Amino acid sequence: MNTLESPRRAAFLDRDGVINEERGYAHRIEDFVLLPGVVEGLSTLQRAGYVLVVVTNQAGIAHGYYSIAQYEAFTRHMIEQLAAQGIHLAAVYHCPHHPGGLVNELKVDCECRKPRPGMLHRAAVELELDLARSVMIGDKRSDIEAGRAAGVRLVALVRSGHTVAASDAAAADVLLPGLQEAAKWLVEQDGVRNADPPAAPLPDQSHADVG
Repeated sequence: MNTLESPRRAAFLDRDGVINEERGYAHRIEDFVLLPGVVEGLSTLQRAGYVLVVVTNQAGIAHGYYSIAQYEAFTRHMIEQLAAQGIHLAAVYHCPHHPGGLVNELKVDCECRKPRPGMLHRAAVELELDLARSVMIGDKRSDIEAGRAAGVRLVALVRSGHTVAASDAAAADVLLPGLQEAAKWLVEQDGVRNADPPAAPLPDQSHADVG
């Protein structure tokens, strides 16, 4: 990277309940259904110069509900479906761990499982991101806490069909119906109204999960 060039800002996104329908440990390609307004929301963030990074807890792997290969196939499908509509995901990071899991090597109290910020920190290093200029969009308290712990500028909470506790809504900077509304609000907050040039594609980091 050019030493005179500032690190890029990212929009960190939870997956289930933010990008696709939350269907309880979704892992089959046929279960992948984009939520309304997702493409429009991602396009808004992308045009505003945000690097799009997915950070997702995948405890189902640790619990033995599905394999890493199944997760990778699901992730490739998501990347391809969004790419077909002009959306570039710079990277997809996942945490396969859970301290109560059944798969011994994944039965870990790790630093990458949200609400801990490990995935965001890893992305910041690998993608050369400025966390203080970045944002987080999620649908659960763990997303809010991960964003806060990583030091992102703003955290938006979206509704995905489940009840949002008043305490969770209060912990976020804003509670909105979905990704489309969250993207518009976030772009407005820093004065960017889709006038910035698109971010140049970064080296594909998807291999972090699906390579």
